[in-house]
Amino acid sequence: MAHYRAVGEVPSKRHTQHRDPDGHLYREELMGEEGFSSDSSLLYHRGVPSAIVASEVWELPDQTRTPNHPLKPRHLKLHDLATDKDAVTGRRLVLGNNDVRIGYVVTGVDPSPYYRNAIGDECVYVEAGSGTVETVLGVLSYRTGDYVVIPRATTHRWVPSEPSQLYAIEANSHIAPPKRYLSRFGQFLEHAPYCERDLHGPTETFVRDGEDVEVLVKHRTSAGIVGTRMTYATHPFDVVGWDGCLYPYTFNIDDYMPITGKVHQPPPVHQVFEGHNFVVCNFLPRKVDYHELAIPVPYYHSNVDSDEVMFYVGGDYEARKGSGIGLGSISLHPGGYAHGPQPSAIEASLGVDYFEESAVMVDTFAPLDLGEGGLAVEDPAYAWTWAGRGPDAGGDAAVFSNS
Repeated sequence: MAHYRAVGEVPSKRHTQHRDPDGHLYREELMGEEGFSSDSSLLYHRGVPSAIVASEVWELPDQTRTPNHPLKPRHLKLHDLATDKDAVTGRRLVLGNNDVRIGYVVTGVDPSPYYRNAIGDECVYVEAGSGTVETVLGVLSYRTGDYVVIPRATTHRWVPSEPSQLYAIEANSHIAPPKRYLSRFGQFLEHAPYCERDLHGPTETFVRDGEDVEVLVKHRTSAGIVGTRMTYATHPFDVVGWDGCLYPYTFNIDDYMPITGKVHQPPPVHQVFEGHNFVVCNFLPRKVDYHELAIPVPYYHSNVDSDEVMFYVGGDYEARKGSGIGLGSISLHPGGYAHGPQPSAIEASLGVDYFEESAVMVDTFAPLDLGEGGLAVEDPAYAWTWAGRGPDAGGDAAVFSNS
């Protein structure tokens, strides 16, 4: 996030004394990316942000990954996935590789534990629900359709006001708007499908008192991804002020302005974020191609460099009609496999001038494995729906997973 913001009490000059009304010195913390060479914020704590009194193992939910082998497209029904009602510990791993992991959880209304991801940024799409995310930098409100972007190592917790369906994209890197949308100084350009007005960060500090506060930390070791339960002597939410360009924010999918064309536009025009070796796009209700001979659904395409993950979150997705895919479905179309619309969807789309559909797409440039959550809700018939028959169809019966 390259847009400056100041919240609460900060001194006029950075790295200088800042005291409370009784004369006690606040502790300054620089929270920064890429070794003092990228975005950062300065936080002013009442307590000592390094003061821990215990550090114990936190056993993470199952992080097992299974390769997509033999290679085939997959359909995963997330609405059939049973999860614990905790936005942090209840997540189940659906798909992942060494760059990004995708998880899913349906919460209750109890707050999650305090948590921070020390591996990379998180971008959590709110499929349904509302509430707040309390953070060391302030409070964010969230609602259906929000992306909640939380920078690496930001201590926070989820406080749902109603059960919430959360689709968590966890990076091993930072997540940001695409560079082509930004000027060389970081301002959104005129051709970008959203702008600074659509991004909502904290506006007030959120100071809390407490002792011996537990924070769950997800981090890396030579053995892979692990968890630690750190206990802080004083509450980590003791920041009286901060300023800088690094902070959590929300962006609602309804504020994205789709780009359309005379013929079918490729997925990059629908991009919303990027991370290292992956991108996030969203496909939204929009007017479609207006050439007199246009074919509104996508052409068949081979993902020679990437795996494509589509999460269907609203409307009626035209290209997948007849495949069994519906709301709450994920399709995984891996590199090395040509995919596209169901054959019957092509003719049916001719003459259509508007698509009422919403989907969140993640494209990765390294192969995705299936997590234990993904394997638990796979529809085994999906791969054969283009042909109308598969290995269990007896050679002459159509295999449709919704029939």
